[in-house]
Order: sequence, then C-alpha cells, then structure tokens
Amino acid sequence: MKIATWNVNSLKVRLPHVLEWLAANKPDALCLQELKLEDKAFPVAELEAAGYHAVFNGQKTYNGVAILSPRPVEAVVRDIPGFEDEQKRIIAATVGGVRVICGYFPNGQAVGSDKFEYKLRWLAALTDWVREEMKTNERLVLTGDFNIAPEDRDAHPDWKDEIHVSVPERTAFSALTGLGLVDAFRLFDQPEKSFSWWDYRMGAFRRNFGLRIDHILVSPALRDACRACTVDKTPRKLERPSDHAPVVLELEG
Repeated sequence: MKIATWNVNSLKVRLPHVLEWLAANKPDALCLQELKLEDKAFPVAELEAAGYHAVFNGQKTYNGVAILSPRPVEAVVRDIPGFEDEQKRIIAATVGGVRVICGYFPNGQAVGSDKFEYKLRWLAALTDWVREEMKTNERLVLTGDFNIAPEDRDAHPDWKDEIHVSVPERTAFSALTGLGLVDAFRLFDQPEKSFSWWDYRMGAFRRNFGLRIDHILVSPALRDACRACTVDKTPRKLERPSDHAPVVLELEG
C-alpha cells in the first residue's frame, strides 16, 4: 500500500502535475493540502477520469485538504471535532483498512504572534482528537504539511527564522509522537539535508535551502509494515511547481 502527502499550493494551478504524478505513481491514498478552492470548484470529474475517488474540505483562496484514492473511501470526517475553526485544515477517511488523517497545519507566521498562539491551540486540539481516534483505529496514519521541522537536521543549517523550528512547535510535535505515532521517514537511512519544502525565492531549491515540514506519522501497528519513506523531488523541478514535494510511504500489504 502506498500513501503520499503533498502540499500543492493551489490545486487549480497544479492539477496537471497532480494528474501526471498519480499516473506515474499510482498511490492508494494521496493527501493534498492548500487546495485554495471552494468545494464547488473541486475537479471531481478530472480525478474520476483518472480513476480516483476524492473527498475534500475546501475554502476560497486559502487552506483546503483532500484525500484521493482509487479505493472506496469510508467514514469521512471534516475538521477537528469540537474545535471551532473557520479554516479548513483537516479531513480524515478510512482507506483499505487504514485510518488516514490529512492535515494542513497552521503556519504560525511568527513566534509570539496571534497566529502562533492559534497554531498551538490547534495542535493541542488535534492531539486530543488523534488520541481518541487511535483508540478505535489501530492502523492509523497522520500526514500532511505540519509546518514544523521537528529536529535540527530537518532545517537547513543557515535557517535563521524561529518559525517552524521553535521550542513550542517542536514540543507540540513531540506530543503527537508521544501518543505512539512514529515518524516513518526516520525509520530509514536518509541523505543529509533531506527536505520537503523550498522557498521560491533566492534559488532555494537549487541551493537545497529547505525544511522538512511534510510528514507521515504511523501508529505502532503500522511501524513494522513500513517498507520505505521518501521525498519525491521530481514535481519540484517542473515549470510552475508547488514549493513542496510529495512525501511517499510504502507499506507492506
């Protein structure tokens, strides 16, 4: 089973890239973030023609998440239950017996800002909900754009901005792994300076000046089933790419 996550930074702009990637990689679940589309504008017909079901949770101009799969998608949940939030950042569904939670985590803007405090509240609410989900879903994957680089090696050594690498953000990430979730990428030997996001400015991709902020966390029951977890830089090299690259997990079975 192959599960992938990709912040596409506008599905309208990046739809040809997504269709091309689906055809080449044939994932069982592709989790998308930053759709920047209202639900009525979601490209259902194009994805169905490519052989994929889609469930989505969108809003105009900002945010938005989706799960695509060639398999039936069941037990869909949109938004964090009990957490009042106008921003569309969460969708969950069961695919092939795996509970998949796709999230576009808040950016936070700057440490100490109102948006940063919202990020921490959102992360706390998510952690509480995921804890409950794990009680009834032994096989669970939490994936998406976390907007957190959990360790120093997940940020370019010259990264000077506190956001994404601050102690409160990394503590919140640790709270998720404290539930028993495992960072699938770190189950395997990886090249140094392995990142999933590069700014559009200052030749950041060419210089590999990036962050690893897109993650796939798996429940204990899936740990031994993990066979590989990689960043696919191919779409980042295309014309008008997203600033993120897909992260792909391969599971046995």
